[in-house]
Amino acid sequence: MIVGLIVASEVGFWVMLLAGLCVRYVLRKPRVGAALLACVPLLDVVLLVATVVDLRRGAEPSTAHGLAAVYLGFSVAYGHYMINWADGRFAHRFAGGPPPVKPPKYGAARVRHEWRLWRMTLIAVAIAVTVLQVCVWLIGDGDRSEPMVGWQRQMGMIAGIHLLVAICYTVAPPKEKGGKKATGDQDRPRSLTKS
Repeated sequence: MIVGLIVASEVGFWVMLLAGLCVRYVLRKPRVGAALLACVPLLDVVLLVATVVDLRRGAEPSTAHGLAAVYLGFSVAYGHYMINWADGRFAHRFAGGPPPVKPPKYGAARVRHEWRLWRMTLIAVAIAVTVLQVCVWLIGDGDRSEPMVGWQRQMGMIAGIHLLVAICYTVAPPKEKGGKKATGDQDRPRSLTKS
């Protein structure tokens, strides 16, 4: 059941995102489109509630329950970034907006971009670990809680690996061929406030 809900949440995320952007830019109804986009986080709430209810009813804790917490963390942390990414492309394609800004490839701008991504990963990990800990408390049995604890360890590894990537970019930022310096804040996403 939980795996099906995770899949449904992921599909629902992209369907709601596409619907909101189509209404906003193709049908030229920015307020209705913004309302649809605002509903995207509700899918995460449904998944969280379903996971907690399933565990409270005595379901055997599994890696799927842990995966739901991990999905929730990454969806919350990276959701706004993904919506801005898609919004920029739709605005360019259907509303005459500027070409979407690609992430920087070189220099200090790339380093800032990598640290920004790491902060989002850290937020995702913090949310996931917190939800996993709540699940451990709900289960109330150390042996049965092992799938949740296993996911907590994996989240720590993910944060650590991503931290190492950000440090590597800081120590040795990629340089453009020919040694040109990268300039500008190319890593700032478009704002959803523009219609």
